[in-house]
Amino acid sequence: MPKKLSDYTFADWTHLRPLSQGLKTARYNRIDRRYRQQPAKVGDPAAVAKMITGRRALFTVAYQDPQAIDLQIPLIRLFVPGAPYIVVDNSPDDDRAAEIERIAVAHGVPYLRAPENPWQKSSRSHGIVLNWIWHNIIRPGAPEMFGLLDHDLFPTAPDDPFAPLATQDVYGYVRTTEPPSERWFLWAGFTMMRFSAVRDLPLDFGQDWFLGLDTGGGNWGPLYSKLDLAKLQQSPSHFVPYREGLATYDGPFQWCGTWLHEVGQMGEPEIMRDKRRVVVDLLTPHLEAARNLPPR
Repeated sequence: MPKKLSDYTFADWTHLRPLSQGLKTARYNRIDRRYRQQPAKVGDPAAVAKMITGRRALFTVAYQDPQAIDLQIPLIRLFVPGAPYIVVDNSPDDDRAAEIERIAVAHGVPYLRAPENPWQKSSRSHGIVLNWIWHNIIRPGAPEMFGLLDHDLFPTAPDDPFAPLATQDVYGYVRTTEPPSERWFLWAGFTMMRFSAVRDLPLDFGQDWFLGLDTGGGNWGPLYSKLDLAKLQQSPSHFVPYREGLATYDGPFQWCGTWLHEVGQMGEPEIMRDKRRVVVDLLTPHLEAARNLPPR
């Protein structure tokens, strides 16, 4: 959404930014509405919606990384038992998507492939798929609570990410604008919501760059602006280098409490490959424990 007219500077007006941003917003919204009306390329959203009714469900948006999904599924099963977990695949590559589907089926979890995405940039691409999930699965499914995860976010200890929703409407990792302002949003890779609190809101999990907000920031207007951030329990978070002697920015890990975020989009290709090896080493003991679980 464009900023309030009172928020535009004189320079903004001389460059006609209120008009241009309003037109761009209208275009984004039109594309979003058309996209959410498209059927899944693979899978039955209506069947998944029925499966999550009244339950606490977790959704992950897969993107071009079968191994990440193969790591995440057993860890969710081990450390967040009882929560239905659904893979919604945003991979543009058919071979990668087929491999992710094979992994999901082998693990016995629902798999959907989202419609062909109109956006190339990762943030906007991710956001429009989240809106598709909201309108086609979560809203008609009416879960008790739901969570949105990045595909490279891995629990490493028992945790109930829904527990804070007993006393508040939303929970997750809070991000703000840069430079910081009063506007904030929950990172779309770790967002939990109580459905009854948001079911009637015009949620928008896309970005809102005109307000300085990344993916998930579209919910500032309808949701987050109405909440008192100071009264909310937030996910703890800190960034560290994945190896000693490396600058954090060159190869970051993010810890959201006991959840490890690989931050896979940052770093040179060789660093990213090495970081994945370190992730697998860290997760291997937990994966071995997950293999000893009885089948569902």
